[in-house]
Amino acid sequence: MTLGTRIAEERKRRKMTQEELASQLGVSSQAVSKWEKDINFPDITLLMDMGDLFGVSLDYLVKGNVETVSLQENVDINKKIFKIRVLSSDGDKVKVNLPLMLFKLLVESDGNFQFGSTNLKDLNIDIDQLLHLVSLGAVGKLVEVESVDGDLVDIYVE
Repeated sequence: MTLGTRIAEERKRRKMTQEELASQLGVSSQAVSKWEKDINFPDITLLMDMGDLFGVSLDYLVKGNVETVSLQENVDINKKIFKIRVLSSDGDKVKVNLPLMLFKLLVESDGNFQFGSTNLKDLNIDIDQLLHLVSLGAVGKLVEVESVDGDLVDIYVE
């Protein structure tokens, strides 16, 4: 799969048009079309913005590497960031970056996570299990869910 194919696939996965992606990146729809056809390539800053927008790594966009979870030893988990990306079928787009300690406090307070029309509990995501994995040193993309309603949810720890 080429870079252009991955850009098109990620854009379509999020039900975006070329015009919508172009608008969010500040480029023309013709530029997006040329990227997707592998005629031209976006510059590195646009690739980084696309990675953030799509919730994927730069490695994945450029090389097609699947994001993996790795274990890091002797890392202070209190310095980790919990990242949640939601693209609901209703059009809600949510990006949440929280220090792990703050996320843990939210879990302990009520554990109800509503992002737009998407609730993590409705997707049967076991937050306590994710926190346990992080306590063992897991980093990377921990969850990727597409619900039957078309909601896309990705959860990372960095």
